[in-house]
Amino acid sequence: MATTLDCLTDPALEPLTHGFFTRKGGASSGIFHGLNCGLGSSDQSEAVMMNRERVATHLSVPVAALVGVHQVHSADVVTVSAPFDKAPRADAMVTDRPGLALSVLTADCQPVLLADPDAGVIGAAHAGWRGALSGVLENTVREMERLGARANRIAAVIGPTISQRAYEVGPEFMESFLVEDASYDRFFAQGQGDRLQFDLPSFGLFRLRKAGVGQAHWTGHCTYSDPERFFSFRRSVHRHEADYGRLIAAIRL
Repeated sequence: MATTLDCLTDPALEPLTHGFFTRKGGASSGIFHGLNCGLGSSDQSEAVMMNRERVATHLSVPVAALVGVHQVHSADVVTVSAPFDKAPRADAMVTDRPGLALSVLTADCQPVLLADPDAGVIGAAHAGWRGALSGVLENTVREMERLGARANRIAAVIGPTISQRAYEVGPEFMESFLVEDASYDRFFAQGQGDRLQFDLPSFGLFRLRKAGVGQAHWTGHCTYSDPERFFSFRRSVHRHEADYGRLIAAIRL
């Protein structure tokens, strides 16, 4: 079953088991066709659970050990020592416990997997523009350090996310960044009229490198531009679809 999944891995995170899963190989149908892992979507819960079980099997963990948080576009990070009875409201997790798979759900936002294999510490973050601007990536690195990781040994990889050419925003969006730091104008390109194009993965990489990680890069996959492989919230809006699937990314010790 797991062999049918299309899972992107990155050498920077080796030898740890990890993956940025695409929508291929799932049990969902209709607008959710494929591997929709979002329990918060309006997809059939049985299909979502089957998809999550396939991901867990691929990662060689029980589905109960596929841990996630209730994502709220915050900068909050939780340290995980055991599977949750109820998922806390946060947007990133760290752990040093073998056998747990930390997972995040995305549909244009950045899924970020982090690891310091020498220390036996991993992290996973959901970083949309709000979370990235408010410090979720730096906070994740900081919490990994509390568990014994060293920032300069941490590898951080941004998975499939919306690219600059597909991320059109208005001037008020850019203003939210410029009030924090005027130099953030470099992450925006001029679009049509007063529209701008925001470079979310470049901003994520900047914040990761500012946090001192040893290596950081983006896989280069755009969620919006590849409907066969990826779900995209923005594409679903443009197509006037009622809902959208969620991609899953996960890493385990």
